Amino acid sequence: MTDDLRPAATGRLKLSTILTFSLATIPTSALGIALGIYLPRYFAGHLGVGLGVVGAAFFAVRMIDIPVDPVLGVLMDRTRTRIGRYRVWFLTGAPILMLAVYQLFMAKPGIGEVYIVGWLLVLYLGTSILGLSQGAWSATLAPEYNERTRLFGITSMVSIVATVAVLAIPIIPTHLSEAADVQAMGWVAILLAPLCVGIVAWRVPEKVSADVETHRFPLSDYLAIARKPEILRLFFAQACLTLGPGWMSALYLFFFGDVLHFSFAQSSGLLILYILAGVAGAPATAWVSSRLNKHRTLIAATTAYSIGLCTIFVLPRGQFFVTAPVMLWCGFMASGFGLLTSSMTADVGDEVRLQQGRQRMSLIYSVTGLAAKIAGAFAFAFSFGLLAAVGYQAKEGAHNTQAAIQWLEYIYILGPIFFVMVGGACFVGWKLDATRHGEIRAALDARDAALGEAALLEGLTGQAVAAPAPGE
Repeated sequence: MTDDLRPAATGRLKLSTILTFSLATIPTSALGIALGIYLPRYFAGHLGVGLGVVGAAFFAVRMIDIPVDPVLGVLMDRTRTRIGRYRVWFLTGAPILMLAVYQLFMAKPGIGEVYIVGWLLVLYLGTSILGLSQGAWSATLAPEYNERTRLFGITSMVSIVATVAVLAIPIIPTHLSEAADVQAMGWVAILLAPLCVGIVAWRVPEKVSADVETHRFPLSDYLAIARKPEILRLFFAQACLTLGPGWMSALYLFFFGDVLHFSFAQSSGLLILYILAGVAGAPATAWVSSRLNKHRTLIAATTAYSIGLCTIFVLPRGQFFVTAPVMLWCGFMASGFGLLTSSMTADVGDEVRLQQGRQRMSLIYSVTGLAAKIAGAFAFAFSFGLLAAVGYQAKEGAHNTQAAIQWLEYIYILGPIFFVMVGGACFVGWKLDATRHGEIRAALDARDAALGEAALLEGLTGQAVAAPAPGE
């Protein structure tokens, strides 16, 4: 570890530290957009897997995968190694991810639901390990309220750049087919994973907080977390804020092709604008939240996003430069969803550590991860199921009736508006603001200092020294 990447004494992270740590998001960011938008179409359109089968496969995987995140969270928080608590898990996730990406993105015609489900399970295991370890590591890297949002804001910017780079593949003038473009996306993720994960694990510090020794049965702590009002709010908000945009992602290419009459390349170009808007949206959201607090900023962003989405109803068909401002607006607002909920999750994790005396950060991140997985499953199952029910045909070259296309428009727009607005409403009356979190951090810092002094005295005298109790 080199000194130039260590946190500054003031508590403000050096930009070099944040940028290096942001590399951790690149493999999953490069993969995420391809997984949510292009891979289902690749299965249904190119490989000839039925639309209902694809939707059922993604739903089944999410349902089977539900217990994985909480189990991983508990194991991560209990991990003790010479290289850190979360770093060892971060290194483990990369090879798992790479193997699954190869099997899915390079799949050949003839695969069925069992194949898709099996390798999606492996893929989501890899992304869960990387995502949970990175999220918990982020929370310990930036413990301050606004500094946390700054970290997540810059990380989001790097993630967006990686996503846009992958999205550019379909619009680069080549002789590749759509299927070859999808395979190229897979290779990008496979090649980036070991490089980015290795640099972060090597260069970024990890602070492992000491636990207070208690005699409570751990199950009581876990039940308290499950019942905590702030955790429940985050769970439902994360589910809604994943389901809304995820619903749109699942139907994006179908909607922009059959309703708005854009080509595959034009649709990809507009999607790039939507995501690229986050380069400005993420830091702007972080700045606004430092003035308004995170929960108020998120409520404003979800409202503005939904208003922008409503305008799609009146957009002229096939007009790229008329549609572009709407995509920029919605992308700007949506870029704040993930970074604000992630930062608020870390704040709640600090409160839980103060109350229970033990690090539960990975477990708490697993709760929001669990919500995202459930929502992701329903996004595909509901949206694809509704399309199948109204008679929409997804296979390449299929003819759809005007009624089916009209239903596609309603399904694409109204569902996301509803869920995003509900997600924002979950934070009405949120109490864990900057003032409250400052009090929590002061108490944690004082207790950590006391624990350090107790350990030092014990080492000097050879006698056990009483440590402060949880909540003190």
